[in-house]
Amino acid sequence: MGASWTFLTNHAHVMICLSEYADISLRKVAEKVGITERAVQRIVLDLETEGFLTREKVGRKNTYTLKKDINLRHPLESHRTIGDVIHSITD
Repeated sequence: MGASWTFLTNHAHVMICLSEYADISLRKVAEKVGITERAVQRIVLDLETEGFLTREKVGRKNTYTLKKDINLRHPLESHRTIGDVIHSITD
């Protein structure tokens, strides 16, 4: 039986996907993360609204750029940046 929880949030999983594949479709992100495409859309909107990423239309596709130098929001990890987290997970 699989685990019912993970250490990282869906927001973190979406950010990791977008950092690795800037022009990935949100449908593919949803498949990789294991959530609905609508949930990914809400997460991307959250991240964009809060200034953690930018979205640029390139032809028919969107390209996503994470602002990796922004510090995390929780006091326990506010001394680290988004880039620190992504780097520690993907390397």
